[in-house]
Amino acid sequence: MVEGSMTQGAGQGPAMRTDTLRDFRVPVTEPAPYTASVGVPGEAPVYGEYPAYYEEGAPVPPRPAYAPEAAPPPAPRPDTPPAAAPDQDPDGYTPTQRDLPVIGRGAAEGPGDTVQVQYVPQDPAATGPGPLYVVGDVHGYLDELLTELRAQGLIDADGHWSAGNARLWFLGDFTDRGPDGIGVIDLVMRLSAEAAAAGGYCKALMGNHELLLIGAKRFGDTPVVSGAGTATFQAAWLLNGGQRADMERLQDVHLQWMSRLDAATLEDGHLLLHSDTTAYLDYGDSIEDVNDTIHELLTRNDADITWDLFRKFTKRFAFRDEETGPQAVRELLGTYGGGRVVHGHSPIPYLLGEVGTEDGDDSHGPEAVDGPHVYADGLAIAMDGGVTMAGKLLVVQLPLND
Repeated sequence: MVEGSMTQGAGQGPAMRTDTLRDFRVPVTEPAPYTASVGVPGEAPVYGEYPAYYEEGAPVPPRPAYAPEAAPPPAPRPDTPPAAAPDQDPDGYTPTQRDLPVIGRGAAEGPGDTVQVQYVPQDPAATGPGPLYVVGDVHGYLDELLTELRAQGLIDADGHWSAGNARLWFLGDFTDRGPDGIGVIDLVMRLSAEAAAAGGYCKALMGNHELLLIGAKRFGDTPVVSGAGTATFQAAWLLNGGQRADMERLQDVHLQWMSRLDAATLEDGHLLLHSDTTAYLDYGDSIEDVNDTIHELLTRNDADITWDLFRKFTKRFAFRDEETGPQAVRELLGTYGGGRVVHGHSPIPYLLGEVGTEDGDDSHGPEAVDGPHVYADGLAIAMDGGVTMAGKLLVVQLPLND
C-alpha cells in the first residue's frame, strides 16, 4: 500500500506535511564498516544513456518522540527565587535557539562528533512566501556551492542562513565526482534548520546519485538484474565518481535524510524535478503519488527495486529533441501542473552539444555556461551548469527574466 504524504525529514507512515524543526531531530549513529569492491570481474553493469551517470537493513525507524515532561517540582520556599520554566512546547510556539538540532559532525571533528546549529537572529519574516531560488547539481563541490550561495545573499560570511523567509530548493545530486559530498549534505541539512527558524525554508529533491549512494551502501556487491546482465550498485557507484571518503563518512542520518527526499514538487508554477525524463509518470498521476510511491519502494530494502528506480531516473534528454521534446514537457506539465519544468541532471554543455566537438573549439565549452538553459519551446529550464567539467554551479532566482 502506498504511504501517505511525507515531508522531508519525516518518519515512516502517513504524516501531515509540517515544516517544523522537529523533523530534523535525528539521532547520529556510527556508519557500518565499509569494504570497497568493484563487482564481479567480466560482468559489465549498465548505467544509462550518456554519460555513465547513472537501505542498509530494516526500514527507517520513526523519529524519536519528545521525552515526557517531569512531574512538577515542589512549591518553592518564600525566600527562594522563582524556578525556571519547564522545557516544554506550548501551543503555537515559535522555534527558538533551544529548538535547533544537533545534526552531524564538522569537517575538523572525528566520526560520531556533532556540531550544534547556530541560531542567527533575523528580522521577522515578511507576510507571505519569500523569493524562490533553485540550485543545480552540486556533486561534492562544497566550496563552489558556498561561493554561489553567498553571492545570492542566501548565507553570510560564516556560512549561516541569512535570507529570512526566502525559499531554496536543491535539485539533487549532492555527492560523487567532487571532493566533499558528505560536507554538502551536512550543509543542506543545517541550512534547512536555520531557514526554518528564520521563517523560510531550504529543501531538496532526490537525484539519481542519491539513489546510487543509497544502493552502494545498502547492497554493495549484491548482484542486481540489469538490461545487459548482472550489475552491482558498488561497481556503478565507483564508475560514476563515487568517493571513498564520502562512503567512510556516510552515517545513518545521511541515509535516512536521502531516502526521505521528494522526487518532485511544484513551486510558483515551476515543476521542479531532478531528471529530464518522463519516467516520473511511471510512479503516479500526481506529485503526491509520485513521492509517496518512491518512498514506499525504498522502504522495501530490495536491491532490484532500488536499481530500477536508479536506472529510470538516470535517463536523460527527453526534452532535447526539437520535435518531440516540447511534447514530453507538456505531458509532464499536463499531469502534474505548472507552466515550466526546471531540472538538473543533464549538464547544459551536453544539451547544447558543446562538449567533445571534433574541431576542438573551446569557445563553446562548459566554461561558456553562465546561467540556466531555456529550451523546448521555452517550457524547460536546465540547471546543471557542468561544475564537474570546469563549468558553473548554478544558483538562480525564479522566475527567470528571459
